[in-house]
Amino acid sequence: MAPSPHETAPDDTAGTRRIAHHPILDIPTPTTPIGFRWQDRELVALPGEVISSALIAAGVSVFGHHPRDGSPLGLFCANGQCGSCTVVADGIAVKACMTPVRPDMRVVPADEVPPLPLDVAAPQPAPTEIKKVEALVIGAGPAGLAAAAELAEAGIGTLLIDDKATTGGKLVVQTHRFFGSVEDTSAGRRGFDIASEMTEKLSQYPQVEVWTEATAVGVFADRRIGVVRRGGYWLIEPDAVLVATGARERQLPFPGHTLPGVFGAGAFQTLLNRDGVVPCRRLLLVGGGNVGLIAAYHALQAGIEVVALVELMPEVGGYRVHADKLARLGVPVHLSHTIVAAHGVDRVEAATIAAVDDRGEPIPSTAQTFAVDAVLVAAGLAPLDELAIEARECGLDVWTAGDAAIVSEASAAAVGGRIAARRMAEGLGRDTEPVPQEWEDLLRTLEARPGPVVDRPPAHGPDLFPVLRCTQEIPCNPCVDACRQQAIEMDGDPIRGLPRFNGERCTGCAKCVAVCPGLAITLVDRRADPARPLVTVPFELDAGHVTPGSSVLATDGDGVPIGRFEVVDVKDRRRLDHTLLVRIRATAETAPLIAGIRVQDPADLAPVDPVPWGETPDDVIVCRCEHVTAGAIRAAVRSGIRDVNELKSTLRVCMGACCGKNCPEHIAKIYRDEGIPASAVTEPTHRPLFVEVPIGVFARGSTEDPR
Repeated sequence: MAPSPHETAPDDTAGTRRIAHHPILDIPTPTTPIGFRWQDRELVALPGEVISSALIAAGVSVFGHHPRDGSPLGLFCANGQCGSCTVVADGIAVKACMTPVRPDMRVVPADEVPPLPLDVAAPQPAPTEIKKVEALVIGAGPAGLAAAAELAEAGIGTLLIDDKATTGGKLVVQTHRFFGSVEDTSAGRRGFDIASEMTEKLSQYPQVEVWTEATAVGVFADRRIGVVRRGGYWLIEPDAVLVATGARERQLPFPGHTLPGVFGAGAFQTLLNRDGVVPCRRLLLVGGGNVGLIAAYHALQAGIEVVALVELMPEVGGYRVHADKLARLGVPVHLSHTIVAAHGVDRVEAATIAAVDDRGEPIPSTAQTFAVDAVLVAAGLAPLDELAIEARECGLDVWTAGDAAIVSEASAAAVGGRIAARRMAEGLGRDTEPVPQEWEDLLRTLEARPGPVVDRPPAHGPDLFPVLRCTQEIPCNPCVDACRQQAIEMDGDPIRGLPRFNGERCTGCAKCVAVCPGLAITLVDRRADPARPLVTVPFELDAGHVTPGSSVLATDGDGVPIGRFEVVDVKDRRRLDHTLLVRIRATAETAPLIAGIRVQDPADLAPVDPVPWGETPDDVIVCRCEHVTAGAIRAAVRSGIRDVNELKSTLRVCMGACCGKNCPEHIAKIYRDEGIPASAVTEPTHRPLFVEVPIGVFARGSTEDPR
């Protein structure tokens, strides 16, 4: 791969790993930095930036070492759902991914617990404020924003809370265009734009009060919900609750999976697209669902080499257009493969993958090692539904929406939020219209699995025609709405059907090319020179790859190279919303075949000398928080322990900063592997609090002072 056309800021107050230019995002002009100290170094952060992003921007990847085995720790989830990024800031242990940098803050690794002061009087508990609301919506992602707006339409006083500093959830880190229906789900718009639109719409409703940096930490028998906001503590007493807390990323235990440089997809996208920080130069991606496919594309947009995408199944689980988009750009996709180890001392330096057999077990003779400085794990999502479960057990009127109800796409989450809110309003006695059947039908369509991949006949048409490469039924129709000439129609379902060109009326405006979320449309123009037609190709990476007059390596829909062709011109207009329309001069035979432009050279992505992964399955860490290995758990199981609570008391599994969210499913698998049925195993008792809370919060009452 040629040197990246992306630039990073020089080693100055702006940091060393910050994105200076991005093909989609408008990078703001650096503002006055905030000075802080990391150990013995003077560093800077941008206003509002969290500690973890500021550290990684300065080239710091190791945040501390685990007290059990001394292994290095770094950022993993960036969502407050694990404790890997814990540091000590001004004497207090905090999660670096959730804590903004303050001026002159002193941050050190959490290698040692700070000593408790012995000469300080016990604080006098402050009275806790009780806030009564009609409706409490927890989570301000697409589901929560849509639900709060719907409740406001019904005239219901609503409190919307979210633990982040801004609303929008994961929409704010999505630079790609969204699928779905143009009319109902803003399909064809980019995620961060949808977040801004939904937030702006909500601000017009005086019935809705929005609390950011506010975390629901527990539900209690008196049907009140504890909320920590900026260091203060409130008890919320709602008439009804809508839980839209999203999902957490599933962890994938393998040797080296706790090394700094192994990221969850959400953390990776947050660093790149929210904070403008490049955490690596060469990336291996694990997981072929939509989350992984999209994250790999975001990496390429930031100028990162993606050496391979590894998927355990024989087919990718996400949309085929996402996978094809990566293949055309030059990302090798290894199906029926898995990662067997990440290698490194203080951070990831390499990773080994291997093909799997029919049982999903790695085949040692197929192992390949790649030189990478990061591994992105996209092993699926699990609903964050603990709060909803506790709330129901306490007798609250509870509704769920978005990923907290069923893991799906953001477009489905927004529709599900509206439906849940309408039913919630009915339950609160409001005179509202019942949920329209078309809403229900739309939600089922958006939540449905993608259809099978089908063969489409070779593209042909008149002297001017679009080539539509959608080969799988998914909820998507922006190309139909974009064509004012009605030259594109849907076969079958108006949202999930496959689009087709009706053979006439194309004017060459290329709006369909620009708006397609899968970059699956090109435009062939034979009018001026039938022997050397022009092909318009969508492109969303840095324009340095496609300068007019240069030659580019064009590929077909599957990413197979066709040949090198000249770039005639590049259109970059405001109405295209940062999608470049690259016109290249082809031949009569190749023009209908050209689907994309390769930016990665396979020679630069070749494996290196294999590195033995060296660890046995018993050495793999299962409990990330307490660094408990599979072997320790398996030995306890073989000793006769059938109660996970006993494992907690002896090994400290489920006892760490994640509050027992991540390792139970892996412990359950060990029991299954040992031939012990689930009915014979006692599940762990859930904690009364869902997240870690400093005990001083309860003494401070409702003060806004975080200290």
